[in-house]
Amino acid sequence: MDTRFLQSFVAVVESGSVADAARRLGLAPTTIAQQMKALEADIGSELLMRVGRTVKPTVVGARIVEQARDLLRGEQDLRSAASDTGLPAGPLRLGATPTALMGLLPPILRRWMSAYPATQIYIEPGTSATLLQRVMSGQLDAAIVVHPPFALHKTCAWEPLRKEPLIMLTPSEMKVQDVFITAAREPFILYDRNVVAGKMADDYLRRNNVRPKVRFELDGIEHIAQLVAEGFGVSILPDWPLLGPPDPRTKRWKLPAPCPSREVGLVWLRHSTRSPLATALYGLARSSRVKP
Repeated sequence: MDTRFLQSFVAVVESGSVADAARRLGLAPTTIAQQMKALEADIGSELLMRVGRTVKPTVVGARIVEQARDLLRGEQDLRSAASDTGLPAGPLRLGATPTALMGLLPPILRRWMSAYPATQIYIEPGTSATLLQRVMSGQLDAAIVVHPPFALHKTCAWEPLRKEPLIMLTPSEMKVQDVFITAAREPFILYDRNVVAGKMADDYLRRNNVRPKVRFELDGIEHIAQLVAEGFGVSILPDWPLLGPPDPRTKRWKLPAPCPSREVGLVWLRHSTRSPLATALYGLARSSRVKP
């Protein structure tokens, strides 16, 4: 059985489309289709079926998809362990939140390319909750995420990279003498309360008896910052990192103590074959840390 065909099968199941799987793997859709026919012939059962505009696994396909993932992870672990260098062979499968991709990660990647030019990094964007789950399941080797509001499982290694206190973000021309009065008076853009820092911001306002006039609620710090820059309101957000100059259309204001902070760090499985790659990445991250 050709593991490349299993990789294509898993990609089709995850994306729900032969065309999307082909783009993801850098192959032609006809190649994916041929691989699926060969795999089905080898296994002796149909694995995929078309439902409307999407492709879904059959009963047999759904039954074997996790075993296919396990086989692919096992093959990759074997290749990593067979490396004749000081570190396991890559690629390092790394997850990163959008703010990490735009702020923390680029200087780390520059150091990585200088220190380990032959080791590729596969980067997957996503929310902290999704990326943490994918690390726990072994689908990612490591991820830069926000620490969840609960203790991580003992199989996980966690190293902090940055603390981000909450701040108020306003249009630059707005004068703020009291952030609580401003938060109650101005149209407010609420950071999604289903994410860690969003709940922190909501709890902080409630503790200080502030009931903002919520105009929008959404996830995505950069999207909220853009709305603030366009004059749609003010917001309370983590003091996220920037590589370039700040947007001149917005201004950050400190919040009165006690002000909560979210912690951003690197998480990986302690006993993974590629855990030394995550440890090496953290070493480079410490030396290129973006200060709050």
